[in-house]
Amino acid sequence: MPNPLSHRFCTAPLMDWSDRHCRYFWRLLSKNALLYSEMVTTGAILFGDRESHLDFDAAEQPLALQLGGSDPDDLARCTEIAEQWGYSEVNLNCGCPSDRVLKGRFGACLMAEPDLVAECLGAMRSAVSIPVTVKHRIGIDDMEDYPGLTRFVEAQARAGITTFIVHARKAWLNGLSPKENREVPPLKYEMVYQLKQDYPDLEIVLNGGINSLEECRQHLQQLDGVMLGRAAYQTPNILADVDAELFGGAPGPSPAQVIRDMLPYIERELGKGQRLNHVTRHMMGLFQGVPGARRFRRYLSEHAHTAGAGPEVLEQALALVTDAA
Repeated sequence: MPNPLSHRFCTAPLMDWSDRHCRYFWRLLSKNALLYSEMVTTGAILFGDRESHLDFDAAEQPLALQLGGSDPDDLARCTEIAEQWGYSEVNLNCGCPSDRVLKGRFGACLMAEPDLVAECLGAMRSAVSIPVTVKHRIGIDDMEDYPGLTRFVEAQARAGITTFIVHARKAWLNGLSPKENREVPPLKYEMVYQLKQDYPDLEIVLNGGINSLEECRQHLQQLDGVMLGRAAYQTPNILADVDAELFGGAPGPSPAQVIRDMLPYIERELGKGQRLNHVTRHMMGLFQGVPGARRFRRYLSEHAHTAGAGPEVLEQALALVTDAA
């Protein structure tokens, strides 16, 4: 079944970054972006504090949950829970190269086991009616040949997967840190373009190294969708142009308006016992390139973490930005 969600523009699953506060903030900037959660392991859902890992605000929709795991039964159960929780999609992580993920036998190392991945994805699809997708690399270690990539993709397509989010770098599972794996292996967009040409019926979404909407437009001439990670987090105001420039919609809000729109949410979260800096840490880059941006960041850094800090701290930080009309 074709995926009914639009993957034309997506935000990436970012460990320790794309939590529910971040996603609420991002949704204020773009109505059309498809948002992805941080990766959550099957063990965390089945045996941990389920609410802390899965809860989200309805305003975040459309929202996809990314799972980490390699046991088909556990993944099927967690996918079923995700559907019950209200997620719009579940994505299987086959791209993360961290040591912690490798020891758990999930993430990028699964690219070496395409049949197991297909079994996992097949079990996940059978458990739910919402879409199931996969995010992966172009290869791992010495497996970087195009035929190896197509073998992996074909195995998942036979399991019924139609949407592939491809990070256009291979992952070195030994010798490089997760940070280095995001920067050192060269980007090979041409391999992802070729994948779309050879499998036109599959939905192919590109991830890796995309820093502007102009780059997005260029990639969208060849592919079905793009996914931004660090660029969306570090310069979030890029999201305010997504709806108009990539979807033909209305222009997004100004940074100052986004801050004002965040205040009721912050009030609610503080009432639940959250600390202000848990929310505002995701907003530091909102005024990137604007006069006063450094003062804005410094004020939040110095005041948002203090006991009793409330929405007035964000309003005072906003007043330091010279063009925050």
